[in-house]
Amino acid sequence: MSVRILHVLDHSAPLHSGYAFRTLSILQQQRQLGWQTEHLTSPKQGPGEALKEQVDGWTFHRTPNRDGIGLVGQMKLTARRLDQLITELKPDLIHAHSPVLNALPSLWVARRHHLPVVYEMRASWEDAAVDHGTTTEGSLRYRVSRGLESLALHWADQVTTICEGLRGDIRARGVADGKITVIPNAVDVGTFKFGAPADESLRAKLGLDGALVLGFAGSFYGYEGLHLLIDAVQRLLPAHPNLRVLMVGGGPQDAALKAQAAAAGLADKVIFTGRVPHAEVQRYYELIDVLAYPRLPIRLTELVTPLKPLEAMAQGRMFVASDVGGHRELIRDGETGFLFKAGDAGALAGSIAAVLARRDDWPRIRAQARRFVEVERTWASSVARYRDVYGRALSRKGRSLPALT
Repeated sequence: MSVRILHVLDHSAPLHSGYAFRTLSILQQQRQLGWQTEHLTSPKQGPGEALKEQVDGWTFHRTPNRDGIGLVGQMKLTARRLDQLITELKPDLIHAHSPVLNALPSLWVARRHHLPVVYEMRASWEDAAVDHGTTTEGSLRYRVSRGLESLALHWADQVTTICEGLRGDIRARGVADGKITVIPNAVDVGTFKFGAPADESLRAKLGLDGALVLGFAGSFYGYEGLHLLIDAVQRLLPAHPNLRVLMVGGGPQDAALKAQAAAAGLADKVIFTGRVPHAEVQRYYELIDVLAYPRLPIRLTELVTPLKPLEAMAQGRMFVASDVGGHRELIRDGETGFLFKAGDAGALAGSIAAVLARRDDWPRIRAQARRFVEVERTWASSVARYRDVYGRALSRKGRSLPALT
């Protein structure tokens, strides 16, 4: 007998995001543990009327979306679809993932069906809204959002989160420490080639022959601070005239970053690839000498740990990162990567220059970083923590988690 878990998600593959990649990693490991997983996405997956979609061998149940529907309407649609699926699939447990727009419908419907709910808070809804520009910290909407988030955390049978920064924020809301479990971000090290040589044909295609390459791969959100990287390049060019920046991805800041590079006379120094298929990203990583993660110091980045530095460590890539809390929790300065003062383009340039001056140390640092993720940050070890979480949640309903076979 196996446990059946119904995951309630904001969005999923085939959309590309750190959220979607974490979800797939969790699902893969849970299946390896012998658990049955079902998956429902909210209206935020995008427009469409399909109730089900197959993606790379995974079945995702969808919530049909309607144009112009508000947040309350989205939650009602999610609740209605969840109610249908519980009747159809008969799960043992609901695992709702951020945002709280998924947690509240899960709690409403699960109560009616007498099912336990685990709520996984990957970031606080109110802080994400600040970053998206839909509210400001301390506004009425911010306070209401925070109140709803806190309500969901208190109502859930168990709470998980992705890092110690968020655990502290949840604890500060009055949630008992014994109810909170950190399931940290991790990597599947087997999917990353360590120290793989660069694809010379791709290097030539991008005009990077003979260049010293800085880079970033991911979504171009404001909080990533990528404008600082372009500023830093101007400071570094006199000493490194062959310097180029490879920007892999896209997002809200795409046009602004291109305009900034052009205005600074760096249009030929900063190469924008656009979004590339996830399976191809490593080929671009391998062209980059030093990766940069210049996240800005805001509540979101201070509390939340990202995936990108872990992926860089798994590949043995050299990188610099701002000293926001989310980075400090992951990175051992000078051992697995390098930290610099957040929000300071001069500090970023200085950190890159210092890394370039320490090439003799690169093999040792790369090996230490890879060893860190192999020992401390594998998905197998992270996902194994759900066993106790699910067991405690089920026990609140007088049930137990079946033994692994």
